[in-house]
Amino acid sequence: MVELEESNFNNIIRQIIKKSLFTERQIEIILNQRDLLESNFSITKGAYYRQVGQSREKLIALFYSIILLRGLGILLPDDIDVISKLSEQISVINESDIFSEREGEVISVIDRLIRQACNM
Repeated sequence: MVELEESNFNNIIRQIIKKSLFTERQIEIILNQRDLLESNFSITKGAYYRQVGQSREKLIALFYSIILLRGLGILLPDDIDVISKLSEQISVINESDIFSEREGEVISVIDRLIRQACNM
C-alpha cells in the first residue's frame, strides 16, 4: 500500500498552489526560509538548497512580472484590490477549518474572481 505524504496545507490552499507557479514543496521552502513554517524535509541538503534557489528565482520573476504588468497598465488598481482581498481571505482560510462540502464553493468563487480580473 502506498503511504500518502502528509501535507502542511488544507485542501483549499493545495488547490490554489496547484494553480500557481509554485509547487507545494517550493511554498513549504519559502515559508521555512521566512520562519513561517517549521518543516522537516526528507531530501538531501544539496537538493534542499537547489530548491531554495529555484524558489527564490520564481519569487523574483513573480515580482518582476507584477511590476511589469502594473507598469504597463495591464494589472489595474481594481485588480490589485481583488488580489488583496482574496489574499486576506486565504489567510483566514489557512487558519480555520472549512467543511469539505464547502471547499468546492470556495475554490469556485476564487477562480471566478481571478478569471473576471483577467478577462481580456
